[in-house]
Amino acid sequence: MSVLLEFSMFPTDKGESVAEYVSKIIKMIDESEYEYQLTPMGTIIETYTVKEALEVVQDAYMILEPHSNRVYSSLKMDIRKGHMGRLKSKIASVEELIGEVSK
Repeated sequence: MSVLLEFSMFPTDKGESVAEYVSKIIKMIDESEYEYQLTPMGTIIETYTVKEALEVVQDAYMILEPHSNRVYSSLKMDIRKGHMGRLKSKIASVEELIGEVSK
């Protein structure tokens, strides 16, 4: 199984810039076994199970909880049986089609 999780999480009581706090979450993900892609609006990770994806969310919250009275989070999941490596292959599929269209 492949679970693509796109999520963002940040404290709401730390002003306009929350990069200091987001970087702590990204460091945790970087040290995990999971492939991920950081984007300007969130982070996408690929796990083997829904449980693993939700554990990453829980771990991210635990990083922020000591520093904030309020944490915002947004989550989206794409769950598919039997296909790992979709973090890169989904993009490659679209880029390949774009190349065919422009010919």
